[in-house]
Amino acid sequence: MIAIFDYGAGNLRSVENTLDAIGVPYEIINDAGGLRRADKIILPGVGHFGQLIRSLDSLGVREAFKERITAGVPFLGICLGLHALFESSEEAPELAGLGIYPGMVKRFPKDARVPHMGWNQLEPKGAPRLLAELDDKPYVYFAHSYYVPEDVGGERAAALCEYGVRYTGALEAGNVFGVQFHPEKSGAVGQQIVRNFLAC
Repeated sequence: MIAIFDYGAGNLRSVENTLDAIGVPYEIINDAGGLRRADKIILPGVGHFGQLIRSLDSLGVREAFKERITAGVPFLGICLGLHALFESSEEAPELAGLGIYPGMVKRFPKDARVPHMGWNQLEPKGAPRLLAELDDKPYVYFAHSYYVPEDVGGERAAALCEYGVRYTGALEAGNVFGVQFHPEKSGAVGQQIVRNFLAC
């Protein structure tokens, strides 16, 4: 079962539309039981890091997320869903992320125009599975004010992007995938990226 996790503020309708467009069945879930039944998990992200983390804790799913990711279940975090994988974020530094990976998510520099919104180009590192069958440097749609620094993404960074600073545009590490952009708003390219995740 492909599960889209609903924490109350994710961009669910657009993600549902993408899965509908590529003809893939899915379920909307919001509890630990749903996570434990899922064969693949998508965590969309729109809004505030603090809201996301508080919602996950209120729903009692923090440990279930960590358990399933550690068990090897394919996971795709979109935007805030990517941020949640790390220890913390400058957006709500008092709250701990899932802590799957070390490091802090940062805010763009004060002189940057935020949010970073619109189309930007990815610079793949190696041959990422998420970007299979796409152009060498595909354009995707972004909407964010915080980012995973290049050095925090480290060897897990599957693609970089630049907006004043270079940062992690996509992450791959075994069964764990994350994207800073919104595949559900990136047209045919985004649909292919979702197909690639589902094929993993």
